Amino acid sequence: MKNKNRPISPHLQIYKPQLTSILSISHRFTGIILYLSTFLISFWLFCIAFNNNLKIILDSFFFSNFGKIILFFITFSFIYHFLNGIRHLVWDFGYGFNIKNVYLTGFIIIILTLALNIYIWFF
Repeated sequence: MKNKNRPISPHLQIYKPQLTSILSISHRFTGIILYLSTFLISFWLFCIAFNNNLKIILDSFFFSNFGKIILFFITFSFIYHFLNGIRHLVWDFGYGFNIKNVYLTGFIIIILTLALNIYIWFF
């Protein structure tokens, strides 16, 4: 190796973002959000069962603007992760690997996620 400043393999700085990589990273990120939200929901259910005063405080938090934003992102994460998970299951059966289908289903997932989340929260 004459030039030691050269990277061993291509790095993230070389690749430009593609829909497939963005959706893959988003799938992992929404999974993390859903994992963390289970603690919040479990704590809320615990408060319903055992501590009514704390439940009232949590309910007032969830009805605040900040609480609604958190719940909005939790439902957005759930819908996106669910729909993209179905897409991955279809891939597990060997269908939809054509690059045209990959991009088409990616756009469908994005549109359906936005439409369903807006429908849940505003209608």
